[in-house]
Amino acid sequence: MAESELLALIVVFAVFVIAVEADDGICKAMVEPRNYLCEEHVVTTQDGYILSLQRVSARISGGAAVRGIPLLLQHGVMMDGNTWLLLPPDKSLAFLLADKGHDVWIANSRGTRYSRGHVSLNSNDGAYWDWSWDELSANDLPATLRYVHDQAGQKLHYIGHSQGTLMALAALSKGQLVDVLRSAILLSPVAYVGRMTSIARAVAEHHIGETLLKLGVQEFNPSGKVVVKLLRGICEQTGTDCTQLLTSFTGQNCCLNPSIVSVFLDHEPQPTSTKNVVHLSQMFRDGTVAMFDYGDEADNRKRYGQAAPPTYNMANVPRNLPLFLSYGGADALSDPDDVRQLLDQLKDRNRDKLAVVYREDYAHADFVMAENAKEVVYDPLMAFLASH
Repeated sequence: MAESELLALIVVFAVFVIAVEADDGICKAMVEPRNYLCEEHVVTTQDGYILSLQRVSARISGGAAVRGIPLLLQHGVMMDGNTWLLLPPDKSLAFLLADKGHDVWIANSRGTRYSRGHVSLNSNDGAYWDWSWDELSANDLPATLRYVHDQAGQKLHYIGHSQGTLMALAALSKGQLVDVLRSAILLSPVAYVGRMTSIARAVAEHHIGETLLKLGVQEFNPSGKVVVKLLRGICEQTGTDCTQLLTSFTGQNCCLNPSIVSVFLDHEPQPTSTKNVVHLSQMFRDGTVAMFDYGDEADNRKRYGQAAPPTYNMANVPRNLPLFLSYGGADALSDPDDVRQLLDQLKDRNRDKLAVVYREDYAHADFVMAENAKEVVYDPLMAFLASH
């Protein structure tokens, strides 16, 4: 590494740490007040993004940490690591896993509140936002997984929600990261999205992401003025009731306590890249799980060496890797028929390598915020972990 690059890394790292400390960070804001041990970590991806990680542990006598088998929790699109901490400790997956003795690590994808650092770019630069979930899968995921593996000194379990499942499935379909994983848990899995009924469908159909890129908007911030204006326009054109915006995106969640919505809004939603919105929209319109389409054969050839972007073959997910998959019948983003299409691709595996939990009344947010998620999803999930 050149001296100038090293200096840039040190400066960015220092600014990042100061920003986290000034804002308290997830540990001080969400974990330590509940009497759990928490450490803030950072990891740098191969393409220079500086990501925040939290390590959460239960306490034993004397205040020491309980650290058993490690696992990584990966949030979905327009969310961050707070996803796993919104519920009280006796209902929150992160705390329940810590209470079971797991060494719990929480990921925060690039562009979210605590992962906006880069070795050379500022988050105000357009180039900072030149990525989609391709890069999250190819760079963020291996950086965080291998960091946890090295810190813990053993293989780990992976738990993803929504886009967090897509990141893992894409990597696994290429045979990557299997050497550091014990299993993969997929909540509201996203791969095929052609049947979604969410307002995200209208975003795809009306080419909102492409419109924003033409306007020079690289950061898709759900609370930003330009994005809000376009979403409001969709609501008016389609007749969608956007007064309940969470439901418009996720489907009718069955089991949220009304108070959780205000907690949610204290921390979410988070920004993503407009390019990522375009990529997800392409998946809906094309009905495929493929890499980002640059819309021009020459551009695709320059990037991929072929006219069309390569596809991720879900049938290539290693058969010997244990999978736990849970989905809901009311999910407007991860439509149950889309999930069944994914399951059809995963069917050629030993019966003991695939566990499926289906909940007819669950929508997308129920899997991380429902009052009864412990009983209907997390208890079976933890039983699965105990057997693998």
